[in-house]
This record gives sequence, structure tokens and C-alpha cells, in this order.
Amino acid sequence: MRYISIERVEPGHYLGKTIYSANGTVMLSAGVQLTVFMINTLNRIGVTMLYIQDTAYADIDISDMVSEETKQAVIREMNETVEAIRSGKEWKAGRIGVQINAILEAVLSSEGVLLQLNDIRTAENQWYVHAMNVCMISTLIGANMGLNSLQLKELAAGALLHDIGKVGAVPWVESTGTLQEHHTWRGFERLKSKQEFSLLTAHIALQHHEQPDGRGLPRGLAADEINSYAKIVAAANRYDNLVNPAIGGLQPQDAVEKLMSMSEKELDHKVLIQFTRIISVYPNGMSVRLSTKETGVVVRQHRGLPSRPVVRIVRGSGEDFEVAEIDLALHTTVFIEAVLT
Repeated sequence: MRYISIERVEPGHYLGKTIYSANGTVMLSAGVQLTVFMINTLNRIGVTMLYIQDTAYADIDISDMVSEETKQAVIREMNETVEAIRSGKEWKAGRIGVQINAILEAVLSSEGVLLQLNDIRTAENQWYVHAMNVCMISTLIGANMGLNSLQLKELAAGALLHDIGKVGAVPWVESTGTLQEHHTWRGFERLKSKQEFSLLTAHIALQHHEQPDGRGLPRGLAADEINSYAKIVAAANRYDNLVNPAIGGLQPQDAVEKLMSMSEKELDHKVLIQFTRIISVYPNGMSVRLSTKETGVVVRQHRGLPSRPVVRIVRGSGEDFEVAEIDLALHTTVFIEAVLT
């Protein structure tokens, strides 16, 4: 399986990963043969990258920490929550809590595995995919930092719902809007009113745009004044926004570099150190060019060495070809020169 730009997808290619709509239903199932109409439709709805099946890389593992069934359920519950808030109805925090527990269980059972954010985003589902990604990243960082099960549950809940204040909100304008209209305050008010969530969880929504240098929003808190959960979610939120094609569009390795440049200014240094230990800089299936000028596909990861994966090179063409794998953890003079999208 390979991860490629929609511009390189051709009719006849087989889809490698299922694409979901905003209500959690299947839009296109993995294994479907793509047509011109399907490719044009994916372009129209904002899809920029796809996983496609490739016999030369059929053994590449791109399995998610969280199952497709759980993701469907999370998206469905998040969508129902959003619709309830928009229509002024009461939303059911307990049902969201069930899905938070499912995410926690899946993530914590994947100890030692680097996180690869490989869900296909559309303009319709990207808000929900973002929420799940922030939740998974935050939970892994929290586990690395030694949080107990209760703390991780509080963290996961706040991470999944960190942007709940954006629902039904008029976009906040810095020059005219009051801080009480900022989505962080709105999120705080919504979460603190639910007995299923702790006040610490509500403070994640309130403080995830605060910065160690005191220049964040909404209150300009600095360093130790910021809730430790919010510091974790701030880093996860920033990273996922950077790699989202609709917002930042950076490759994972560039997004990590960007994050590290924010250390102790916009993001907490201790959190960033743990972040680099849980994220896959070059996800499996990504096409890369090595410093040897050969091109290949990332096939395996090394925990603790996120920038030194195993790359498979296919030399030759037709029936006359050979396959070689270069482990960058062993070939220390070879490095990834560029990502090919």
C-alpha cells in the first residue's frame, strides 16, 4: 500500500483505506476500484492524499491504533453531538464517554507503536478526524508522562472535545470580539456544565490556546499557570493542524521541526520531548527520495528513531526487478532527502 497525492491517482487504482463521511457512514470502502468519476468527486470534496493498493508493497502495515469500527462510532457520536448543540438540544455526554473509553483502551494497548495519522480527510469529516487525532496524540503523550488511568480519561475527554466551543459560534474577530466570545470560553462553559466531565477536562477547552510565553488566549496565562493537560492538547492540536492539508499542509517531518521551534514560547518543552517519541515522522506507505537519489516507500518504523525508518527500494521494471530494503537505523550515512507526494 502506498500513500500518494490525489493528483497521482489513476482510474483503475484500488483504494487502500476506507473513507468516511461526517456522520460516520462509509463513503468509499477499501478495495474499491477507483473510476474517473470517483477521483473527480474526491477532488471536489477536498481529499488531497489517498492510500492505494500496490502489490509491491502489499505487506506494509498501516493498521491504526484505533479500529475502523471505533472510529466510525466516534465520528457518529461527535456528529450527533454537534447537531444537538446547533439545534439547541441537550447533548449526551455519557455516550461520548463510551467512545472516549474505547479510544483509551485501543491507544494504551498499542504500547511501543509509533502513531501514524493515516485517516483520509475530506472537507466534510476533517473536524472529526482532527478531534480523534488530537485525542490519540494527547493520550499517548500523557501515558509517556506517567499519568494514571483517571488522569488519562480526563485528558482524553478534553482532547476529543477541545474545540466543542466552535460549534454554533460566530467566528471570533480579534479586533472586535470579546474574550468571552472566544471558542475556548464557550467550550469551557459547555463541558463544565456536564457532570460526566471534571473541571480539569473543561479547563482543557479553556486553555489549549494559552502559551508558555504568556501571549496566548483567552487569558494570557504563562508557564506553570497553564493546566498540564492543556499543554499536552496544545501541542497535539498544533501538530494536527500543521499536517492537515486544508490548513497547514506540511509533511510530518516538517511539522515536527516547526513544533520544536515553538518550544518554551508557544508550546511546553517537556511535552514536545514526549511528542517526538510517539509520532511517526515518515508514516508507512509514504514515498521518499534518499540521499543516494533512489526512491522508495517507507515500510517499517523504529520506536525512538522516528526519522530513521526502513525504506523499500524497487530496482528495475517489468519482470526484471529486484527489491532491497534499506534500514536507515543501520545505514547511518544515508538519509531521507525528500518526501514525494
